[in-house]
Amino acid sequence: MKKILSVLPLLLFVVSLEAQTITGLEIGQKAPELSFNSPEGKEIKLSSLKGKVVLIDFWASWCGPCRHENPAVVAAYNEFKNKAGKAGKGFEVYSVSLDKSKDAWIKAIETDKLSWASHVSDLGGWKSNGAQLYSVNSIPANFLIDSKGIIIAKNLRGEQLILTLKGILK
Repeated sequence: MKKILSVLPLLLFVVSLEAQTITGLEIGQKAPELSFNSPEGKEIKLSSLKGKVVLIDFWASWCGPCRHENPAVVAAYNEFKNKAGKAGKGFEVYSVSLDKSKDAWIKAIETDKLSWASHVSDLGGWKSNGAQLYSVNSIPANFLIDSKGIIIAKNLRGEQLILTLKGILK
């Protein structure tokens, strides 16, 4: 009985460690919180999208490869925004712009028909707090998170994004 009681605190410590989810940037870790303003000045938190599969998409209006990738993100959004599956109920895009010009950012959203509501930026360019927090040093860059905010994939492009979403949303 004494041995059981002496091991109990260690066992409880191990169980509590397993129950905690580590916040980080690797697959299986909880995505760090982001909170920035929309073009209209409304604060949008990443955590406000909990319950959905979310693509955290780092991009900018001046980035050619980002603009080239936008039609694929739009197609994925349109196909999966209302679908549910084992990873979440619906699909949302949380677009983090690395623009410095608000006008250029807004024009690119309109031109590329980025119809989701979660567009955010601190207009800090490469010094954006979001880019710093997520160690983004080239764009486009993205993180796919499940309904609980856990990173399940990174840097999905075009057909890879569609195939991954097909596997987790019906």
